[in-house]
Amino acid sequence: MPKTPNAAADSTAVRVALWRALHVEVDPPPHVLEDKVGLKLAAPDDAWRSRPDMSPFTRPFRASIVARARFIEDLVAEQAASGVGQYVILGAGLDTFAQRRPEVASRVLVFEVDRPGPQAWKRQRLVDLGFGIPSFLRLVPVDFEAGDTWWERLAEAGFDPNRPAVIASTGVSMYLTKEAIAATLRQVAALAPGSTLAMSFMLPIELADPEVRPAIERAADGARASGTPFISFFMPMEMLALGREAGFRDVQHVSAAALAQRYFAGRTDGLRPPNNSEELLVART
Repeated sequence: MPKTPNAAADSTAVRVALWRALHVEVDPPPHVLEDKVGLKLAAPDDAWRSRPDMSPFTRPFRASIVARARFIEDLVAEQAASGVGQYVILGAGLDTFAQRRPEVASRVLVFEVDRPGPQAWKRQRLVDLGFGIPSFLRLVPVDFEAGDTWWERLAEAGFDPNRPAVIASTGVSMYLTKEAIAATLRQVAALAPGSTLAMSFMLPIELADPEVRPAIERAADGARASGTPFISFFMPMEMLALGREAGFRDVQHVSAAALAQRYFAGRTDGLRPPNNSEELLVART
């Protein structure tokens, strides 16, 4: 078998997995999301809690990560109960829905779309840890640099565009051009009636809460230095307009404030996602 190039977890995916684990370890219950599987997959060294990106300064972003994940998993559970049988995760990274929520995941086909190298690495980790690849999980490698199109690879993996689906794309749009985002929106808008897209997007950095703006600027600098710069920022009204132009029947903006009200109300520790940072478009066909 030829060696898969770049067969390692993406550093951003690892950070997300560690933030999700840290939420369970250091934030008091009730936990917005319970995910210890991602930590097992990432298998960091013992000093991972001392990483600069795990510092208390990044706490609001940890809240944002667990909030968006919980929102989408609630959406999938709700749609599965209504008979929707397909769930597609674009840029899946170290997502662990299939391992943590088998009671929901086993009722749908879960398609994880990611780059070939990191996905081959994840496949091997799932096998090594004893999780295996259940029949309801389809790992779909897409080599964008080689000209692959994700919807063609999805179809090859058994996705049926004539049946409703939930499509999730989080932490991806900021790296894409507006044209690429619009193309994705048009593709999903053409899926079967009853399909739902949840896509996160970043607001212009200068609009972020002052206490988190420096951290976002540092993240943007780091992304640029690593060759994957943040390209696209949107005001909510712009994102809603893109969704309508793509042909969706219904578009909604889910703000960080709405997520805070839904998942963090009543907390006494001040944990909550930052306003005007990364928020969600929810669009239905």
